[in-house]
Amino acid sequence: MTAPSLDKNGLRQALRIAGGSALGFSLCKLMNWPNGIFFTVYPMLLLGLVPILNGHIIRQFFASAAFSAFFVLVVQGLFSHLPVVMTLLSFFAFAFLFYQMSRGANFLFGALGVVGLSIQLHFASYVGSGTSIYPLIISNGLAVMTTVLTAILMHFVFPDVAPRPARERPNKAIESVRHEVLLCSSVATLSFVIFQIFDLQDSISAQAAFILILFPLCWKAAGMAGWQRAVGTLIGCNLALISQLFLYNYTDILVFPALILWSLTFIFSRYHIVAGGMPGVGFGVITTFGILFGQSLGPGQDLVYSALYRFSSVSVAILVSLCAVYIMHHILNRFKVTRHHTFD
Repeated sequence: MTAPSLDKNGLRQALRIAGGSALGFSLCKLMNWPNGIFFTVYPMLLLGLVPILNGHIIRQFFASAAFSAFFVLVVQGLFSHLPVVMTLLSFFAFAFLFYQMSRGANFLFGALGVVGLSIQLHFASYVGSGTSIYPLIISNGLAVMTTVLTAILMHFVFPDVAPRPARERPNKAIESVRHEVLLCSSVATLSFVIFQIFDLQDSISAQAAFILILFPLCWKAAGMAGWQRAVGTLIGCNLALISQLFLYNYTDILVFPALILWSLTFIFSRYHIVAGGMPGVGFGVITTFGILFGQSLGPGQDLVYSALYRFSSVSVAILVSLCAVYIMHHILNRFKVTRHHTFD
């Protein structure tokens, strides 16, 4: 049995993912913009989760950024001093986003909104006296604009060579939709609460992993997603350590880390694409690169501590998240109105 290989469209998509992430990384480092994770990971999400680019996809991307910015600026600004109220409002926001994912038509809006909102809530919670939340919102908005322009450029330079068949969205029973929305929004809110209670300012990778394994929307798929995410993170962290050996103390020469990021992302995009383009081991590897390079690498910085800390924190986050998903899955399946179609 031969291993699956990339077709011509898949090769072009891998080039787009690698080129977009390396270009976003290079631009934010060259301009010395903060929160490099946005500029490096957003192109991976936009170019990796959907193989095409059209007006509907771009509108979803902009809408997800606007929704996250509004929630962090207005809602958190008004109610951050009321923990119970803020927790309930976060639950409803996550429920709205996961509903969009579950219904399918606006999956990208929900997925990008969940990731963006979670990361910004995490960062914003550590904004203390004398500091402002506006640089966070501005850098996120700038990253969204940059990502869209980068995606357009990548699709122009590396266009598909053949039309892609339209993806059919399976029809879901309303009970399954309720199950997925309640399960995922509950676990996402738990992530929000945990990162509010404990001082985990440097654990953005763990917080992102907490959310990304919810993308399959149900327990049976989330279990596999959690395992794949852990494997992808392990591979990504070890390759980041190897990359640091090559970089040595030349991280201030931008072309070197950009070239390494492009090469590794291009290689492991293959595993993501041949698996159907859904978050798996390959996607876990490339987003690990994106988070580590975007957030932890710069002049005078190295990846050693970040890579080691990332894997340990992500492992704990995945374990806690899967336990929460398992418990919520069984609670919701006790009731007919929230019973998932995968119920045995």
